[in-house]
Amino acid sequence: MGNWFVNNWFSATIICVWMGINIFLFVWFYFLYVTDEHFFYTRHLLGSALPWARAPAAVLNFNCMLILLPVCRNLLSLLRGSFVRCSRTMRKQLDKNLTFHKLVAYMIALMTAVHTVAHLLNVEWFNNSRQGVYDNLSTALSNLEDDPDDKTTFLNPLQITNIKPQQIPTHFVFTSIAGLTGVIITLALILIITSSMEVIRRSYFEVFWYTHHLFVIFFAGLVIHGIGYVVRRQTKKSFEEHNPFFCQNRTEDWGKIPECPIPQFEGGPAQTWWYVIGPMIIYLCERLVRFIRYMQNVQYRKIVMRPSKVLELQLVKKSFKMDVGQYVFLNCPAISQLEWHPFTMTSAPEEDFFSVHIRSAGDWTDKLIDIMQKLPEGAQGPK
Repeated sequence: MGNWFVNNWFSATIICVWMGINIFLFVWFYFLYVTDEHFFYTRHLLGSALPWARAPAAVLNFNCMLILLPVCRNLLSLLRGSFVRCSRTMRKQLDKNLTFHKLVAYMIALMTAVHTVAHLLNVEWFNNSRQGVYDNLSTALSNLEDDPDDKTTFLNPLQITNIKPQQIPTHFVFTSIAGLTGVIITLALILIITSSMEVIRRSYFEVFWYTHHLFVIFFAGLVIHGIGYVVRRQTKKSFEEHNPFFCQNRTEDWGKIPECPIPQFEGGPAQTWWYVIGPMIIYLCERLVRFIRYMQNVQYRKIVMRPSKVLELQLVKKSFKMDVGQYVFLNCPAISQLEWHPFTMTSAPEEDFFSVHIRSAGDWTDKLIDIMQKLPEGAQGPK
């Protein structure tokens, strides 16, 4: 136990800090939506499903902010170089980037499940309130119609109009901005996670690789998911004029007495983009750097076929530097423009080339070995 702590204390500290922030965000936002007086009427319609939907959303925002950073290889290399003389422990932690990436992904999956279930209950309770299943207050709140001049009146998003005399929950889920984007990003997340299972990643790497690029759809839907303003609260001005603690049992007098004017509601601003815009810009810069490096030619210095079907590639690239133990990502456009595979470099830093040894271990490596055996020495190489 002592040796484990000595070797892993920094990693354990990072995980504890990360978990502590997640727990804090969940608890903070849970009680915020339980106690905030401006959500008094919203809580009456939705009950405990309201905080159970919003607290996971806050945790999701935080983890979606983190999920892209561990896969920014050039950023990690820059940080690793910055710590080369001051902290071996930090550099060791940076080498565990994919482990942290997976932990963040698990948290996103868990919070998405809780968030989705809670909102499904919210839609059902919205519908029941619209149908008059509950008390008079729920019915009165659901009957508040959207003011065409001031889009702040209604609370229940399941509206009944001349065009839509009855809006069933399924129709609302697949036609509203929040509902449709929620379905899309949830399906994208399911495909990303299931294709990332080790059995699929090792046996069908192409499936994992291509499916993982659904993260573009995931983030696009995530940014606009909150602009539907489904979860609404009483406006500050309305709360000052219409005290819900006084008016909740006087629904028949709403709009008739000065103490209880018609309550006004508003949706909160979309906040997810605040969290993810920075990492998205960093990741775009990362992809730009990769593209620039991808366009730089690589030449074969030597191609050697070793026993047991192991291919040794000795490669030369301008301004390329390496250290012992580093790995390099190889791309062979003749096989796939998108697939990049990591290989540990087996040459010494003092040599004027870098080499990798590639063992036949799947479709991609088999195709690469076949292509390399047909190329003349000095040909243009993989990126």
